[in-house]
Amino acid sequence: MNTTSDRSTSIAEDILRGVGGPENVESLTHCATRLRFQLHDGEKVDREGLDALSGVMGTVPQSGDRFQIVIGGAVAGVHSQIMNLPAMADDGAPRPQTDAEVKAAIRAKSRGRFAWLDSFFEYLSDSFRPLMGVLLGASLIIAIASVLDALGMVDFRAEDKSATWVFVDAMWRSVLYFLPIMVAFNAARKLQIDGWVGAAVMAAVMTPDYIGLLDGSTPGVTCTTNELLGTEQCIAQVFGLPMQLNDYGGQVFVPLLMVALLALVYKGLQKVFPANVQLVFVPFLAMLVMIPVTAFLIGPLGIWAGNGLGSGLAWLNGNAPLVFAILIPLLYPFLVPLGLHWPLNALMLQNINALGYDFIQGPMGAWNFACFGATAGVLLLSIRHREAEMRQTATGALAAGLFGGISEPSLYGIHLRFKRIYPRMLVGCLAGGLVVGLLGGVDTSVFAFTSLLTIPVFDPMLTYVIAIVVAFVIAMVLVFVSDYRTPEQRAEANAARDAAEAATAETVAAETAAAGTATGETAAAAAPAEERELATVGAPAAAGDAAETADAAGAPGVDRAGTGAASTPGADDIVIASPVAGRLVQLDDVSDPVFASRALGQGVGIVPADGRILAPADGVLATVAKTGHAFGLLADGGAEVLVHVGIDTVKMDGEGFDVRVEQGQSVRRGDLLAVVDLDAVRAAGYETVTLLTVPNTATFAAVEPAPSAEVVGGDTAVVVRR
Repeated sequence: MNTTSDRSTSIAEDILRGVGGPENVESLTHCATRLRFQLHDGEKVDREGLDALSGVMGTVPQSGDRFQIVIGGAVAGVHSQIMNLPAMADDGAPRPQTDAEVKAAIRAKSRGRFAWLDSFFEYLSDSFRPLMGVLLGASLIIAIASVLDALGMVDFRAEDKSATWVFVDAMWRSVLYFLPIMVAFNAARKLQIDGWVGAAVMAAVMTPDYIGLLDGSTPGVTCTTNELLGTEQCIAQVFGLPMQLNDYGGQVFVPLLMVALLALVYKGLQKVFPANVQLVFVPFLAMLVMIPVTAFLIGPLGIWAGNGLGSGLAWLNGNAPLVFAILIPLLYPFLVPLGLHWPLNALMLQNINALGYDFIQGPMGAWNFACFGATAGVLLLSIRHREAEMRQTATGALAAGLFGGISEPSLYGIHLRFKRIYPRMLVGCLAGGLVVGLLGGVDTSVFAFTSLLTIPVFDPMLTYVIAIVVAFVIAMVLVFVSDYRTPEQRAEANAARDAAEAATAETVAAETAAAGTATGETAAAAAPAEERELATVGAPAAAGDAAETADAAGAPGVDRAGTGAASTPGADDIVIASPVAGRLVQLDDVSDPVFASRALGQGVGIVPADGRILAPADGVLATVAKTGHAFGLLADGGAEVLVHVGIDTVKMDGEGFDVRVEQGQSVRRGDLLAVVDLDAVRAAGYETVTLLTVPNTATFAAVEPAPSAEVVGGDTAVVVRR
């Protein structure tokens, strides 16, 4: 990811120098494939130098000091990089939206019925997501130690471990114990206040001096024993008031509650004090208020909630074991994000000490493996859709879960980010818990992480194995079948993936050309052409660039000559229909040199007989040009389809184009996309020929255009061979 970012920045700087520097730029916009510069002096452009850049497909000088640079599908990213350069900012160039702002806008469009619930999950997710790396690192250390423990090489739970293993414990406990401080920092930043103030408030009740009060030796501190949990509860007299003392290590619910209140206090203080003294007084007074509030009220509230939950579960297991076996795996997905599951660990240990066995860990395993199953479903989808970052995340989280019994990497790194996962995971939890309850329950005589390595400690083992397999498989299948992204999110993710892949292909093609393998595509793209804008799916121009390279090298099945040699479609082929009635022609007969060169993929042109533009295939509309002249479709089966109505019709600014669909909308073949006033197009002096291409031609075995002939909307225009 960093390499791509650095490369884009370098291209941005080179392009800005090539057009004469920021002082020569009057304005900069972009269409779907080109940067559009309005310059002060067009003579200052180093066109030869720009054409030589690996990220530039061609340049198109125009009248009136206007200048176009053909980038392809990565144009939006390059445009943003240029606009974000300090030199452009100094010259008053408008700053585009950041990635975070764009994502926030997308999330706002997909919000559910209850906005407060969406905000709540976003608060949780953004408070934990930055911790993904350290959580995963800690969990993998635990997984290694668990393997050694299962093999009998070390007693991972012994109280008299050697200094070596005490140190190993410190390596992972550093993350889990101080998690409240980290969460407080992230939560504060999420609510747009000073993160260090949030961290400092939480750290105040985790210092050695505070923890030292728990031994009961300090004057003014009294301790009592909780008979159910077998733990001590200490009360200290502070300022003459009773303050419940707790060890907040690993507590997450407390910092989340605390920061929510801190944000109100902090922002209230900002309104009171002038900006020039806020640095001194706002953090000071916020800490002065919130540290006592946390120690006296919020902290004990979180602990009381956890302890009360533990007592209730003990009663429930004794009176309604079947309900208990189902309830535990259904509750855990909501307890873990809030940190309320930690008190249950004390109850598990108390059960082992008092009864000789524990009844919580068995049904809890159903939740864990449903969680891991959902992660496995995400991993399979990431492989299917070639999502490298998610594949890496899911692989690490799944390994930490299956071998270490750690659900946090899956939960915080994946599940809380995508709301579609939770309902499907809960079905797996329910099924696994139901198996445990119906088969008589599962006990264990030791405290263990519920992983593959600890299966032998559960009794009866067969019941436990059946339960976790059922939970795992059901959650995995449901996530895989229905996807963890909405159709709109999937279209966006696939488009981003294709852009990245196309950028890589573009680099490879440039290196090949430098080595002496002529592809001819740069010359085609650089040929002077009228001003035009092309709607794309992902990175069509760049993908088409790669397709042209393969085509020039003799890729099988690509009808380069434009003879229209498409044959009967096979069962695995993708059929792309004509989007409009009229006369089908080959791309070689189209006057636009970029389309004719196949730089935007193989396809056909249709001289339209009417203005009804139809969807050429089933899929999702990833791009709908605001001017209504172009549509990018992610067709079922993986083909990207570009429908471009007319040549240079972007200049009509939507006049005569009645768009009937929206970006992100799912369509079926034959659905009406737009109604175009062809007479208005001709009156404006533009050609009406409608272009239909497959920008990711290079990813298929062949893309075959139909023979030139009269067609009606829905007739086969292109056959994509897999």
